[in-house]
Amino acid sequence: MPGDLHTHSSCSDGSTPIEKLPWLAACAGLDWLAISDHDTNRSVRYAYAHPEQNGVKLIPAVELTAYDYGREHRVHILCYYPDDCEALARHTAVMDKRRYDAVYQSCKELEEICPQFKTEEALEFAKDSGTLYKAHVMRVLWQYGLSDGMYNTVYRSLFGLRPVRGKILHTPVYETVDTILNLIQECRGVAVLAHPSVYHSMPLARELIAAGRLDGVEIDHPRNTEEDKAELEQLAAEYGLIVTGGTDYHGMNANTPHPVGTCTTADEQIARIRALAEARKK
Repeated sequence: MPGDLHTHSSCSDGSTPIEKLPWLAACAGLDWLAISDHDTNRSVRYAYAHPEQNGVKLIPAVELTAYDYGREHRVHILCYYPDDCEALARHTAVMDKRRYDAVYQSCKELEEICPQFKTEEALEFAKDSGTLYKAHVMRVLWQYGLSDGMYNTVYRSLFGLRPVRGKILHTPVYETVDTILNLIQECRGVAVLAHPSVYHSMPLARELIAAGRLDGVEIDHPRNTEEDKAELEQLAAEYGLIVTGGTDYHGMNANTPHPVGTCTTADEQIARIRALAEARKK
């Protein structure tokens, strides 16, 4: 059976405890699951400590955030089977601090304009994450009826980037794409470009693929466009890339929830990821 290679738990900005995700995957009839939380080694360590749970085999993974400074947009790169090493721990600790400082500043500014909001309640939602995410802020507002959802009108007014910058937006500094790909190489992981349509990353995808910097591309994803999927299929075939799929599950922290297993990766592609990771660790 296939696997869902892109899910998030409450160790990231998702709302589902990490230990519950294998059960959800089993309910969806999956054999494999990668919990690829954002910029944290918690999900990596959990998968290595629990190689199989509820009959589902777990793939250690992390979704790393980079920044394409030439085009001025974020880039997400999935890393499968990284070593639980000092380089990864150091990077995730730095990102934890940068993200916490940015969102904490947003929280304090929000308290000034919305007295009903309390930073302590956002921190309560963030306990599993070890840092603050904008999703934790929005959950506080949503539960009190102060927002129309997670990522709708209120979110855009507070945290939007374009066309109007949100009134309390503070963004952590992200490392360059090259830096993140070098980190994955140092961790001996498998690098897959995540959902290129989400951040309009197709020009970057073409460049990285031509330069041989990627092992694979995520194609089956809820927010990839049909046009981008078709081109990615073509590029993957031309360059012999691994093709993955993942639901990008965030629990309730989404405008359009997608259950675990909505988007999947074929068995033969999972076998390719495992074989490549094993070869790099010899």
